Amino acid sequence: MLSVYVPRGATLERLPVEAGAPPPEAAVWIDLMTPTVQEDKLVEQLLGIAVPTREEMQEIEVSSRLYVENGARYMTATLMCQSDTATPKTTAVTFILSGHRLATVRYDEPRPFAIVEHKLARTCPPKVSGETVLIDLLDAVIDRAADILERIGAEVDQISHSIFEPEDEAESVSYKDVLKSLGRKGDLTSKVRESLVSIGRLLSFLANEADSMKWPKDARAQLQSMQRDAVSLSDHATYISNKVTFLLDAMLGVVNIEQNAIIKIFSIAAVIFMPPTLVASIYGMNFHTGMIELDWAYGYPFALGLIVTAAIVPILFFKWKKWL
Repeated sequence: MLSVYVPRGATLERLPVEAGAPPPEAAVWIDLMTPTVQEDKLVEQLLGIAVPTREEMQEIEVSSRLYVENGARYMTATLMCQSDTATPKTTAVTFILSGHRLATVRYDEPRPFAIVEHKLARTCPPKVSGETVLIDLLDAVIDRAADILERIGAEVDQISHSIFEPEDEAESVSYKDVLKSLGRKGDLTSKVRESLVSIGRLLSFLANEADSMKWPKDARAQLQSMQRDAVSLSDHATYISNKVTFLLDAMLGVVNIEQNAIIKIFSIAAVIFMPPTLVASIYGMNFHTGMIELDWAYGYPFALGLIVTAAIVPILFFKWKKWL
């Protein structure tokens, strides 16, 4: 799908493009969403650039993601998608700056694009350009990453509270659910950090190219601010990832403690019942010769008392040792 944005007074208007028709010359932002071959050619003819394929966008080498070709700056970053669902993922998005126009190539729908579209549809700078739209998009991406990390941090704190300080001590914690939840939070955090690292590289590349593109000082200052935000958020994502790892280890330790307590109970029970079993086994042999208790009138009560005593003595010993 090909979307074209043209300045209209104090707003940026989205214009429909007929099939096969070239984009308008006044367009400052051309958005290619899962483009067809024909749409790629139309944009290439208007901007005089080569639109990268999906396979080229997925290259992980920095030289394949950030480069200059025929005066156009190609910048590919990894952005978050579906972060509010149970199946978050990342997608590669290419930003192409050419002649104060911005072309974006994507195969998914990251939320920052919709945010920036609605924002510029309400109001935009008088001299809006591709550079302005690019800065707004990158700023929205960083803000979105910050929101996701803030939500993850709050949810991880709740999980930590449920593990170490449950509201109801009698209520057992579902460790399976906790493991799944921590796993999802760790996976989402790693994806956010991957996105922030790619955005940080893109911002560094853009800052180096700002001199040759003769960007104003305020735009360069905003780039530096976004670089600092990306670095600090990446550090925060690392902190959350370490905290998730700590909670996983701590939860496994709690599980081991509970399992050891259960095994301890069975071990003590086995030791307690071992002496009475021995006494009962001896008197269950029924050998009349040499076993005077069999003919004794009080033999049966004596055997019962001996069994009870053999069970009580280990219990008293365990309590004295504070094993119970």
